[in-house]
Amino acid sequence: MGTRDEPTVLPTGGPNALGRALGLLGDEWTVLILQRALLGTTRYTHFLDQLPISNSVLTSRLSTLVTEGLLAHYVYQRNPIRAEYRPTERGRSVWSILLAIWDWERNWVPRQKASLPTMTHTVCGLPFRPLLACSSCEKPVEPRDVDTQWGPSGSWARSSPEAITRRRSGRQAEASFFPETMAIFGNRWSSAMIGAAFLGLHRFSEFESALGAPPSLVAERLQLLTEQGVLTPARNDKRTDWVAYRLTEKGRAFFPVIMLLLAWAERWYHAPEGPALVQVHAECQQEFRAILNCDQCGHRVRGRDVQPSTAELHRD
Repeated sequence: MGTRDEPTVLPTGGPNALGRALGLLGDEWTVLILQRALLGTTRYTHFLDQLPISNSVLTSRLSTLVTEGLLAHYVYQRNPIRAEYRPTERGRSVWSILLAIWDWERNWVPRQKASLPTMTHTVCGLPFRPLLACSSCEKPVEPRDVDTQWGPSGSWARSSPEAITRRRSGRQAEASFFPETMAIFGNRWSSAMIGAAFLGLHRFSEFESALGAPPSLVAERLQLLTEQGVLTPARNDKRTDWVAYRLTEKGRAFFPVIMLLLAWAERWYHAPEGPALVQVHAECQQEFRAILNCDQCGHRVRGRDVQPSTAELHRD
């Protein structure tokens, strides 16, 4: 484990950067806590007031976020003891994923649009949408524009989500923050299956075999993703027992979230053998690394230049 502002070196042969990131961020409470932290919440009681979360779950997730280096625990008063949880550089760098999630919900979940804040790019002073782009040529990127192959630490087994947080029983997180995204991104197996679909897996048996997930779990996730309109089942005319689950337009629009998650994972978790995936932008033939550009001025968007209408993100 590196310091909170240095990458974590992973054990040789174990879960790679993608598996580690999916296991950590593929949990709705973790994402909700990070979202509140980036909007300025620092105290335990304030997290408890703002989220429909129990004391035990909040304590567990805060402990995990401190251990993983996304939050730092500062004691600012000794008698009585009072402390704050402040985002580290690793935690602040999650902003791009959250911004991509915000954009996806505004465009694909109509009932959410009115309740979401407007984002202003302070460089140009205009409300904007983030556009996924290539860091080498800065041109916009669609799923078909990126060639993806396994890297030195890449395999389905090593990329399967590592269970970092314990799943809790009881009610799901309330729809206070991106409810449809939480059904996808806030579940480590759902996010893994969406990523697998982008890599070309379509059939039940392919998801089951590649991810090493129990059949009942695969069936449950496929049903949920279909109900959410992210995947659509298509039957084979020649083999009626074969069903292919393909990404819908709504599902393909989740591509920026997946790419930014991968970029975050490779930045903060290093497998000794090398990256989990090797990606090339077809147009410029350079290694693809995801960035976000402003759709109004075309300039690269950075966390310090994003201003929500309701609260201001911590600067990175």
